[in-house]
Amino acid sequence: MKVIQFYKSETQLIKKAANQQRDAQHQLYTKYAPKMLSVCRRYVKDIQFAEDVMLNGFLKVFLNLNKFKFEGSFEGWVRRIMVNESISFLRKEKKIFFTEEMPNYKEESWNNINTELEVEQIQELIDGLPEGYRMVFVLYAVEGYKHSEIAKMLEISENTSKSQLFKARKMLQHRVNQQNKLSNGAIEI
Repeated sequence: MKVIQFYKSETQLIKKAANQQRDAQHQLYTKYAPKMLSVCRRYVKDIQFAEDVMLNGFLKVFLNLNKFKFEGSFEGWVRRIMVNESISFLRKEKKIFFTEEMPNYKEESWNNINTELEVEQIQELIDGLPEGYRMVFVLYAVEGYKHSEIAKMLEISENTSKSQLFKARKMLQHRVNQQNKLSNGAIEI
């Protein structure tokens, strides 16, 4: 099947979609849905719920396209909507829990992990984190948000954000080390 490009530029496509032209909306959805499902999936473990979150996110995208100012990337704008929609979903489901702040938090390097894990295995390890840890970890390490932004988005303090990230990294590092031991044939007693 040959794909025919209807619009010469993404700007034109976005403007057409904002004017309720369904073919333009469909093209935007087709272009961004796989990436945005991946974004939602990082926050929401169950793929079916992640798909629902993504669809709700796209509904918001199309309802608010006229608010996109063509400053910065469109993909980044859509991604932010998906992140916010994922957080809203988890709040409604009451799945977000943050542990106490650590009084003596200090930044540690986390680049010392040596692993041969596949992306799916890493996603499973991230999925195994408690919700609060996972959400802060993904926002910080994957999405690139700063602790001040995370704190505002999640309605927590910056120290809580830092603490959650510290604990998530420590837990992931422990689990990756365990996984590596198992793959190398070492048996933990």
